[in-house]
Amino acid sequence: MTADRQYYVYLMTNKNHSVLYTGVTNDLARRVYEHKHKLVPGFTARYGLDRLVYFEVSEDVQAALAREKQIKAGSRQKKIDMVHRANRQWRDLSEDW
Repeated sequence: MTADRQYYVYLMTNKNHSVLYTGVTNDLARRVYEHKHKLVPGFTARYGLDRLVYFEVSEDVQAALAREKQIKAGSRQKKIDMVHRANRQWRDLSEDW
């Protein structure tokens, strides 16, 4: 029997909180490391998104992908409100690891 997988929907931002990125992964620590060290070219590297400010956990990959789409479709203000409710200080949550 295989272990249950976990999937993470997450938001990254930069030091000024001026840009938000929503992603999904099955290995949050690895993915945040890749963002922080700009190991994968693209949006997060281009805009210096190196702070994990929000994440949710799901055991269902389809649910995680649907949630990612839902968050991406929302307004910037909805994303800000979501982060603010869960992480009022906008701390880099990866610093807790």
